[in-house]
Amino acid sequence: MVETITATYKHDNDDWTITVSGRGKELTGKAPGIIAARDRADQLVEKLAPNERPTVVHLLNGNALEFTSAYMAARLTLPDIEPLEIPPSGGAKAAKDAAAASEPEAPAAPAAASASASAEKDKAAKPALPPSKQLPKEVEDRKPDEASRPGVTAGASATPPVARA
Repeated sequence: MVETITATYKHDNDDWTITVSGRGKELTGKAPGIIAARDRADQLVEKLAPNERPTVVHLLNGNALEFTSAYMAARLTLPDIEPLEIPPSGGAKAAKDAAAASEPEAPAAPAAASASASAEKDKAAKPALPPSKQLPKEVEDRKPDEASRPGVTAGASATPPVARA
């Protein structure tokens, strides 16, 4: 006959106390949260029944359903994280324009100094990508005189080729 092992959880302020009993022994441990307490219970069960996979009943306030509910709520709850900042849309040009608009007016500086400062800003704003991941420079919009035909690439002629006889 299979003897079950009981893991009893007790909430103590921010910590959890775990008591694992079975096979005539009782072991106790502490953990900082219910998820860590469940892991600690597994470690205590391993000490009680090494090299076995016994049946373990986890109880919170004497109730297995209450433990399962609290444990699953903790596992499925997402941590609080700060929202991501989304850069302005419109590509690199719009990002440069937005950065330039937010900068305070500065006195005129020599051209060489402002060019090097601008290059440093670009490097700080964008991390370097390996050549295999780099995209070509900005894509230009179509010129107004180009016809928009489905299935025809931008560099293709707007007039169909001459039919061969």
